[in-house]
Amino acid sequence: MSVRTALRSVIPVVVLGVCLSGCSLLSSTPEPGASAAGRPSVSAEAADSTEAANSGAGAPDGDTGGGSGEPAPTLVRDAFAGLQATLDDTCTPGAGDCADFLGRVNDELDRLDKAMKADPQGPDHFKEPVAWITGLRTTLGEDVSTPNLEKHRDALVGTRDRVNTWMQDHPEDYR
Repeated sequence: MSVRTALRSVIPVVVLGVCLSGCSLLSSTPEPGASAAGRPSVSAEAADSTEAANSGAGAPDGDTGGGSGEPAPTLVRDAFAGLQATLDDTCTPGAGDCADFLGRVNDELDRLDKAMKADPQGPDHFKEPVAWITGLRTTLGEDVSTPNLEKHRDALVGTRDRVNTWMQDHPEDYR
C-alpha cells in the first residue's frame, strides 16, 4: 500500500473527527449548570423542577397549600378519579374479599365529599352528590368496620354508582 493511498484513507477520517468534536463544543466557556452542548444539564433541570415544586410555581391547578404548611384540599377531579378507580371492582360479602374494596369505596366517597365541599364553586353546586354521601354517612354511622360496611354494601356501592353517574353528566366539574 502506498503512502498516497494511506493518506487518502486517513485524512477524511481525521477531518471528520475534528469537525464532530468541534460541533459538540458550541461555546468555548460553558455556563454553570450547562452541558457541553449548551443545553441545561440533568442536574440543573432537576434543581429547577424541585425549586418550582417547593415554591408552588408551575402548579396549573393551584393545588398548593398557600404557604401555610398544610396540604391544599383535594381537587374534585382527583377525588373523582380515585372513586372511578373502584368501578370495576366488586366483592362477595362474607368471602373475605370485601374489607379492602368496601373500605376503599368508603374512603374515596369521603375524599370526594370533602373535595366537593372545599371546591370554589361551593357545596351547593354539588348538592345532590353531597346529599347522597351524607345519607350514606347517616346509614353507616361512625362504624366503618368491615362487618358494618358489608352489611351496608348495597348502600355504599349504590351511592358510589349514583355519584359516578351524576359526575359523568357534569364533565365540566372534573376535567
